Amino acid sequence: MNENSFDLEETFVSAKKSGSRLALMDSTEKNAVLEKMAGALENNETEILAANKIDLENAKVKDKTKVKESELDRLMLNSQRLKGIAQDIRMVAALPDPIGGEEMWTRPNGLQIRRVRVPFGVIGAIYESRPNVTADIASLCIKSANACVLRGSASALNSNRAIVKAIKSALPKDIEGAVAFVDTPDRSAVERMMNARGKLDLLIPRGGAELIKRTVENSIVPVIETGTGNCHVFVDEDADQQMAEQIIINSKCQRPGVCNAEEKLLVHEKIAKEFIPKIAKRLQQKGVEIRGCEKTLRILPRIKAANEEDWPREYLDLIIAIRIVRNVAEAIEHINKYNSKHTEAIITKNHKNAELFTKSVDAAVVMVNASTRFTDGGQFGFGAEIGISTQKLHARGPMGLRELTTYKYIVQGSGQVRA
Repeated sequence: MNENSFDLEETFVSAKKSGSRLALMDSTEKNAVLEKMAGALENNETEILAANKIDLENAKVKDKTKVKESELDRLMLNSQRLKGIAQDIRMVAALPDPIGGEEMWTRPNGLQIRRVRVPFGVIGAIYESRPNVTADIASLCIKSANACVLRGSASALNSNRAIVKAIKSALPKDIEGAVAFVDTPDRSAVERMMNARGKLDLLIPRGGAELIKRTVENSIVPVIETGTGNCHVFVDEDADQQMAEQIIINSKCQRPGVCNAEEKLLVHEKIAKEFIPKIAKRLQQKGVEIRGCEKTLRILPRIKAANEEDWPREYLDLIIAIRIVRNVAEAIEHINKYNSKHTEAIITKNHKNAELFTKSVDAAVVMVNASTRFTDGGQFGFGAEIGISTQKLHARGPMGLRELTTYKYIVQGSGQVRA
């Protein structure tokens, strides 16, 4: 299928109509739809995993070059992951409905003012590789009464097609267009979504730095920037070193190809000679390539030197760069210079240093004595996430149901006129 055979304009129209009907459904009705969606994914497991297998095989021979294991991991589905996706949908169903929530006050002239939570309308999503994102976005949008137009990457086309087919089988006919799939690998569809002002109310890119930069710089539709994750872990001089090792290994190695994986390790100079050889050994046992600053090279002379390009880089791979810093202030300075405003962590038993770090580091999420991998909508209790915003307006960090709403004012009078 190509752009010429896929009617994107009709998709926008259908999404808007279905979204208007979806906005009239109450919580019980929406939750019932979500339960059916979860069941449909489980019931269509064979078809979905077969489609995913095709995508994986295609990815392995892409451009006749070896594909990173981290890339394949982002793309891969199995029975356990699919059950997890279905469970996430059920978690979304169990959450409070943000739509209709309100604040109310009365002015001295008797006007009663209500600020009421409402959906955005039609949300467009452009994303890469991970097919679970398709179900995450669809479930959050259904619960928050938004229609969604989904454009996944060509690498996951078969997987996304199968997932959307299952989801649509669970939707009532009158809101079937509320989950729309841009079923074409043609990249011009992305440009058309960026220019669909008035047809899309919001556009959310999820993927690599290039996709996000291109969307932010070129879209005339309002964009929420879900940025890259150049995440740091700082090990303070007062850290529990055993705890630090566990957190670093989890942050870096559990899933190195995701945005909340650790990319940089900062170590206080007072413990560097003791701590770095220990953590380096464990990282290398996990297959991690270590790069280091000049001071780190004196401790680990066989590793590769880190250059200026390493510090702002998101590897999304089993690579980490280590820098030794004088104190917490220098760690904060380094992080604020090079980070991507995603997730930063400090390992310390010193409350004063932890407080300085959390107040001074500019990031959507700051962890104290915890893995960066916890920056996730599901882990935060949101059921799923539509993305992790690294900007400051209107949402920041993992975005769940509330972040997919705006509000309107409803003013009740009894004949008042303004003098």
